[in-house]
Amino acid sequence: MIITRRTALLAGAGLLAAPAISHAQQPRTLRLNHTDTEVGARQEAANLFARRVQELTDGRFRVQVFHSGQLANDARSLEQVAVGSIDMAITGVVTYATHTRPLNLVALPYLAETYQQGWRLYDQSRFIAEQKQALIGRGMRVIGDWEAGFRSFSTNFPLPSPAAARGRKLRIAPVDMVRWIMESQGWNPVVMPVTEVYLAIQQGTVDGQENPVDTIFSQRFYEVARHITLSNHVYSPLWLCVAERSWGTLPQNARDALVQAGLESGRFNRETVAANDDRLLEQMTARGAVVNRPDLAAWRQASQGAVARARQEYGAETVDRFIEEASSLRSQG
Repeated sequence: MIITRRTALLAGAGLLAAPAISHAQQPRTLRLNHTDTEVGARQEAANLFARRVQELTDGRFRVQVFHSGQLANDARSLEQVAVGSIDMAITGVVTYATHTRPLNLVALPYLAETYQQGWRLYDQSRFIAEQKQALIGRGMRVIGDWEAGFRSFSTNFPLPSPAAARGRKLRIAPVDMVRWIMESQGWNPVVMPVTEVYLAIQQGTVDGQENPVDTIFSQRFYEVARHITLSNHVYSPLWLCVAERSWGTLPQNARDALVQAGLESGRFNRETVAANDDRLLEQMTARGAVVNRPDLAAWRQASQGAVARARQEYGAETVDRFIEEASSLRSQG
């Protein structure tokens, strides 16, 4: 448009509409789904990720965050990412096992004993790197290593030892390894989406569930299953993934921004969750929860049946190689 003196005066007076922004100038919005609530560490980190993407792309790309499973539950969100109907999702690494079966092995019991050991495993393991690469062929690309923590129990009855679990109904995620661990410990596992668990415990459909402390707090499971037993039976981090179909339509600078934002928000999320456990347990205790810190020897022993089952299903060589890799990284401190 030619700028004349009259045009300038009209514009200054607000009497001339601004020229329409072209389609190419309009920011593109990417949808990100997760099942944590809006008060959890996951949402806080997701908001950071969204803000950094917008900053790194000078506003050309935006991320709209959907919490509490607003678009889909964990399993369904990955199905939708795989076909490109959701751009991104954050969910537990074990959830990805339905798309790349060997990932069940990341839920082997007691692979890590501290957060630092868990981070080293996911950052340096050759097995983990191979599974990330395999997921690309399933329609999803991991762009962020996030944190959920160590899985423990919250039940509506005291749980002093694995013997108390025998025959009790426990909600689990749809992951073979988790099911085998629970069966080995004596539980009767029941698969259901995490968004349905609170009501299921409240109604007596199940007697409890197993999840990291951050999830137990954010989903308020301690309100209906107030006995929290810190068994730490599985180290259970999160992955942020982007749909390959969405990735393929992005310019290189946008891809770089997603990866950079995923790295920064993942680092923030890891440090936040690791620092939060004791604080969240104190808050839950103040609200009526009873926290049990058991000797883990009995829980380790009760979980060994799952390792034997994994050797049968995946081959002793594959399982033992990964266990040895985890042990080597764990020994570094």
